[in-house]
Amino acid sequence: MRIATWNVNSVRARSARIVDWLERSDVDVLAMQEIKCKTEQFPYAAFEAAGYEVQAHGLNQWNGVAIASRLPMTEVERDFAGQPGYANSGDPVVEARAMAATVEGVRLWSLYVPNGRELVHAHYGYKLEWLRVLADLTHGWRGRPLALMGDFNIAPLDTDVWDIGLFDGHTHVSQPERDAFQALLDAGLVDVVRDRAPGYTYWDYKAGRWNKDEGMRIDFVLGTPELAELVGRASIDRDERSGDAPSDHVPVVVDLELETELDDDRPMIF
Repeated sequence: MRIATWNVNSVRARSARIVDWLERSDVDVLAMQEIKCKTEQFPYAAFEAAGYEVQAHGLNQWNGVAIASRLPMTEVERDFAGQPGYANSGDPVVEARAMAATVEGVRLWSLYVPNGRELVHAHYGYKLEWLRVLADLTHGWRGRPLALMGDFNIAPLDTDVWDIGLFDGHTHVSQPERDAFQALLDAGLVDVVRDRAPGYTYWDYKAGRWNKDEGMRIDFVLGTPELAELVGRASIDRDERSGDAPSDHVPVVVDLELETELDDDRPMIF
C-alpha cells in the first residue's frame, strides 16, 4: 500500500495537478494539508473520477486537511481530542488542522501543524501547546500501525534548512519547537523517511529559493514501530516543485509492505 503526504497549498487551484500526480505515482492514500477551502467546496468530482474517495475538513479559506483514498476508509475523525484553538481576538477556534482515517488496518493522520509566525507571537505559544497535546495523545496510540503525516512546520536538524545561520531568532528551528518534535519521537514514533530519502520538502516562492535549492525539510511521516516494520521504501518527489503553478511543498511517499486488492502488477516509481 502506497501512502503519501502533501501540503498542496490550495486544492482548488491545483486539483488537476494533484489528481494527475496521484494516477502517475500510483498512490493509494494521500494526506493533504492546506487545502484552503470549506469542506463543501472541496473538488470531490475530480478525485472521484480517478477512483478516490475523499474525506475533507475545512472551515474557511485558510488551513484545512483532507485524505483521499482508493481503498475504503473507516473511523474518520476530524480534530484530535483536546486540540487547542486559536484566535487573534475573541474566543479561540479549533482550526481545521487534523483529521484521521483507518485504511487496511493502518491509522493515518493528516496534520497541518501551526506555523508559529514569530517567537514573540501568540501563535508560537499556540503551536507549542498544539504539539504538546498531540504528543500526550501519541502515548495512547501505540500498539497499532499508525502514522502522523503532514506539514510539521519544524526543521528538527540544522541540516534540514539550507543555511541555519539565516534562521537565528526565527521559528521552525527554535529549541522549544525542536523539543516538541522530539517529544513525538520520545512517545514512540519513528521518522520512517529520513534514512531512506534525503532532501528538502519545501522551497519558498520568494527570492528564487527553488532555483537556488534553498529549501527546508518540514514534511514528515512519523510512524509507530508497528508501522515502521511495514515500510519498504520512501521517497521525496522533488520534481513536483517545478512546472506550472506548483505548491511550495512536494509529496513525501512511503511504500508499506501491505498487500491490498489493488496490488496487481503495481508499477514502481522509484
